[in-house]
Amino acid sequence: MTLPLCQGTIPVIDLGHSTLTIDQEDLTPELREVARTELRENPDVVDKAVEELRSLLRDDKELYVPLDNDAYLIRFLRPCKFYPESAYQLIKRYYQFKIKHSKVYNGLVPSKEQNIFAQDILTVLPSRDNKGRRILVMELGKKWKHNECNLDDVFKGCVLFVEAALLEPKTQVAGSLVIFDMDGLSLQQVCQFTPPFAKRIVDWLQDSIPSRVKGIHIVNQPYIFNMVFALFKPFLREKLKNRIFFHGKDRASLHKHINKEALPPCYKGELTAPRLSGMDWFKLLSQLDKEYETINKYGFKNNPEIDE
Repeated sequence: MTLPLCQGTIPVIDLGHSTLTIDQEDLTPELREVARTELRENPDVVDKAVEELRSLLRDDKELYVPLDNDAYLIRFLRPCKFYPESAYQLIKRYYQFKIKHSKVYNGLVPSKEQNIFAQDILTVLPSRDNKGRRILVMELGKKWKHNECNLDDVFKGCVLFVEAALLEPKTQVAGSLVIFDMDGLSLQQVCQFTPPFAKRIVDWLQDSIPSRVKGIHIVNQPYIFNMVFALFKPFLREKLKNRIFFHGKDRASLHKHINKEALPPCYKGELTAPRLSGMDWFKLLSQLDKEYETINKYGFKNNPEIDE
């Protein structure tokens, strides 16, 4: 199998107990039904939407994007339910955000960001949940050494994971979940969060990524986490606010949203597959540098990274 943009071969990492790769399998019958009912995805709608979006992008002389790559266009059409104008606006916001935060994005490829993976505070669980959603776990409490890994590094790691998820048709349709494990959060760590950082994260989630974030679940949070959430709250719109859930140590509450079979034992789940470490993901994603480099080449033509 090859990747959607640079046509490189998808690497497979042998972990001994299992293999790790970017999922390029076709949609399951269940996810095809989700695509049909939730995203209006059927051949007539898709074909028309792809052509209309291609036309909008062709007429935009400021954008440089792979017009002939249907997989690229569908990546933006799916979260917009195949409305071409909405997808076109999303593409512009996606690249505008990259320019605004160029300090983070310029030259961003996995092989240059080994530190965030080595910290082992970000990982994607080995199994999807029963709705086909990927689950990203972020441990920003006692495991987070903020003097070795600042919040910009954490954000870069999130961007790298999201870009990888967007290569997966199943994740494009089913969406993803995020678990923030705040166990052991300290006052020193709380002080790392600022209103500008909070606004950046919320703008990214709400307006700037072609991803279906279906739920954000906060677990093991101490009382001082309220100080962190207070920074984010003013920027949240109702749609995202309604997808944020606070569980503390109440695992039954978490299980109402994520089935036990997809969760590891630390959340009283029944997942038997070993945890994937940050370095497991680094070994995989660092072999996808060319794909990330290709992604970085697109955008507004005044972006210095773009080489037509």
